[in-house]
Formats: sequence, C-alpha cells, structure tokens
Amino acid sequence: MRRGRLIATAAAAVMVLAGHASGAPPQIRSVRLYVFDCGVLKRGEPTAYGLTRAQVGQTDFADACYLVAHPRGTLLWDVGIIPDDQVKAGGPGGVAVQAANGTNTARTTLRSQLAAIGYSARDITYLALSHGHADHVANANEYAGSTLLLQKAEWNAMFSAEAQKLPLFAAYGALESSKTVLLEGDRDVFGDGTVVLKSTPGHTPGHQSLFVKLAKTGPVLLTGDLYHYAAEKTMNTVPVRDYNREQTAASRAAIDAFLVSTGAQLWIQHDIQKNATLKHAPLFYD
Repeated sequence: MRRGRLIATAAAAVMVLAGHASGAPPQIRSVRLYVFDCGVLKRGEPTAYGLTRAQVGQTDFADACYLVAHPRGTLLWDVGIIPDDQVKAGGPGGVAVQAANGTNTARTTLRSQLAAIGYSARDITYLALSHGHADHVANANEYAGSTLLLQKAEWNAMFSAEAQKLPLFAAYGALESSKTVLLEGDRDVFGDGTVVLKSTPGHTPGHQSLFVKLAKTGPVLLTGDLYHYAAEKTMNTVPVRDYNREQTAASRAAIDAFLVSTGAQLWIQHDIQKNATLKHAPLFYD
C-alpha cells in the first residue's frame, strides 16, 4: 500500500513538472483543493462577534485563499488581504500593514504559491469571491481575465457609485470589465455537483460559501465569513456589524441542514487554529 502511494505521489509530481515545462497547467483526473497562506489578521478582543477572548482562544484570523482544480477548469476562491506587489516589496519576511482594527500581515504572494503548483493567472477559469470585504479581494484585479462568479446582490454593492469612491475599490475595480456571471442563488460550477457556490447572505448582501466534493477527503464547505470563530457556532452568536443579522442566522440554519444532508466538513476560513491543522500547497486535498 505504501509503495502504491509513493508511486502515485511521484506520478503527480511528474505531471506538475510537465505542466511547468510546457507552460500548461497540470492535467488532473479528479477534483483537487489547494489551501494557500494569504496572511494573518491580527485582532484583539472579539467583542464585535459577541464573544470574549476566553471563549475563542486565539483571536487572530487566518486569511486563506483556495484553488479548486477540476478536470474541466479551475476556480480561485478569495484572494487575500495584502496585494502581492506589496508583499513582494516587503522582502523575504513579508510585510505588515496597519489597519483600523489591527495589523494585517502576509509572508508570501498568492502568485508565487500558484506558480509553485504550475498555475498562473491565465490558467484560472473562474474567480469566485465569498464577498467584497478587504481581506478577500486584495489581488482580485490580477484575475480580471477569469470569469467572475458573484451573487448579483454582492456585485451591486461592490460596484455601486458609493463603493467606487472608496479606496478599497482600487483592489478589485478591474473586475467591472470581467466576463461575469451574476448569480441569484446556488450555482453548480462544473455541472457535476462537485463544486457548488452556496448563497449565504447576511454578512454582506450577496455573501456566498463554497461546497467542494472530494473523492478521498469527502465533501467540504468553505464558509467565507458565514462564521469567523468556531465559538460563533457553539455559542450561537452573530457579529454585530453584519449587513443583516437575521439573514446571517437564516443562512447558517440552511447550511447546518446542508451539512447534515451531505455529511460535509465545515471549514471556517478565518479559524486560525483549524487552518494550522490543514495541508497547505503544494500539498492538496483530493
């Protein structure tokens, strides 16, 4: 059995190297999920989430990005808190940027992490954002050539006249001219049930989550900001600054039922303790 796993791992490595050599992305036969390190959000007391430090343990947020590689294409999910060019300028140690509610840090670029597994921006079929907040859109402009999958309500909020006056708009403004599919509910991205965008409004008007069905790992649900801390679920608290807290509660209830029906694991994207236990690229889940 061990010899078989080693042969399979070696074969996967050869496919990645072949992709590098040809300039083409790796050829895969089943769905993969890659987890990237897109930074850490340094945070203090979690009172805005109806919680205490004792209830959450570590208060900082992980800020992960993800690539779903499917035999029919790729989907990049969320794109970090600090633009790659700023991270690169920070040197080998990365960069720290002061924010209104703490400090944001990043050690490596999303671009370089994608390149390490054989992908570039031109290889990203779909860009899907959980929502338009700063810690999920920093590198969005780099993927403006991809097809954008976004809930219509979120697009309306992100590209409103008011939003375009804000400094954050510079991070994602190029997406306004992207090929775009505006969603009003769930979306089966590749038509086979393995990659499904789930409409989960409340945190923002058009917040969405991502379901990925993996052959060996099983199904996984990436939360976006449906939750931030695991304690929000166990303590049944809703962030005070959510766009519509009643919608958040309803979305959570719907996802709870979905998790039961599918047997999916819930991966809270900002949960820094859970994130530390995950395999990160170039390793992957399949």
